[in-house]
Amino acid sequence: MATTIQKTALLMHSAQTMFDLVADIARYPEFLPGCSGAEILETTDSGVVARLDLSKAGVKQSFVTRNTNVAPFSIRLALEDGPFDALGGEWRFDALSEDACRVSLDLTFQLRSGLLKMAASRLFESVANDMVDAMVKRANQLSQE
Repeated sequence: MATTIQKTALLMHSAQTMFDLVADIARYPEFLPGCSGAEILETTDSGVVARLDLSKAGVKQSFVTRNTNVAPFSIRLALEDGPFDALGGEWRFDALSEDACRVSLDLTFQLRSGLLKMAASRLFESVANDMVDAMVKRANQLSQE
């Protein structure tokens, strides 16, 4: 059974600022709870292929996604490799004004069966639920620097 996560936030930052922050995957370990590593494996005209390493409460998982960027409107995620039967999602950045936007994250995933399925599911759910909040916090920190 697939799990769906939907999160939305209204921010006093431009859609471009938030797009750039989310697209900067290599910096995720600096501010995203549970993200222990990130690497850009391939860069294309339309986006990147990236690996994220997640670690929490002794559970470690890595996965690779192909991220298709439509700046500054959206970033689509599609599974390339990892412990999932399915993983897909989209970040959306809707401009409300020059300096305000709505950020939405929709993720759907289904982990492969196995002994670690429940622990890995909790790990991924926890990190995914924290992603929007972590992006908001990071944007606020960067705007104060």
